[in-house]
Formats: sequence, structure tokens, C-alpha cells
Amino acid sequence: MTRIFMDSSVLFSAAFSAQGGSRELIRMAIRGEATLVISDYVIEETKRNLSRKAPQAGEITQFILSQVPFEIANPEKHEVLAAGLHVELKDAPVVAAAKKANVDLLTTLDKKHLLEKSNVAEFAGVPIVTPEDAITYLRKTKRSS
Repeated sequence: MTRIFMDSSVLFSAAFSAQGGSRELIRMAIRGEATLVISDYVIEETKRNLSRKAPQAGEITQFILSQVPFEIANPEKHEVLAAGLHVELKDAPVVAAAKKANVDLLTTLDKKHLLEKSNVAEFAGVPIVTPEDAITYLRKTKRSS
């Protein structure tokens, strides 16, 4: 099964809006079409950002966290520091967790620091894509199996 790491921007978006690729990834995971991986850092960053920007979505976040069989991958300090040599320090825990989890894809909505950054993807050893690109990938692999 395809394993996808979700960064906090994707989890935030899934909680904030019932539409779009982020929420569809949640639905696909609930249906058993993919395994979603997050870290404690992603959970905390999502909750912090939602409390500031969209407090009404807090309950939805809790519901998502209780319903989706997420895998949790937490990197060690040295793994985060190594990632910090390749990416903005605030994103290092995410990249380190995705690398540690050995996922197939890392999903993000962060165009400035993660998407289209080949050096970051190379370090992580995983393609960095939008939720929509991850859905396309999942649908193609489902058809070919």
C-alpha cells in the first residue's frame, strides 16, 4: 500500500475544508486506499495554526485524528539537524520524519520551502507533491494493479 507523509499544511487544509485534495486523502486513507503518516510535530503545528487562524476547525481535527489510522513517525534530534542542512529549520522536522518513515510521497502545500525543491526531495529520498498529485498517483497505481 502506498504510504504518504502529510505535512501540517495538508492536515490543516483537510480540517479547514471539506473539499479539495487534502480532505480526499483523508477519505482515501479511511477507505484503506493509502496509509497516511504524520508526526507529533505535524499534529502540534496543525493544532497551533488552527487555533490561531481557524479555531472552528479544532473539533474536525480531533475527529480526523481519531478516525484515520495514521502511522506516527518521529525523528531523532540528529535526524532533524541533518535535515536542517537542506531545508528551512521550521520544515526540518517534517522532512526528517518523512525520510525516517520511508514513505512513497511527502505531501505539502508549501510552495516556498518544499514543493519543487529538488535538493530537499533528494535528501528526503521521496518525491514532494501536492495532495492532488498524490491522489493522481494513487489512482494510477490502483488502475495498474
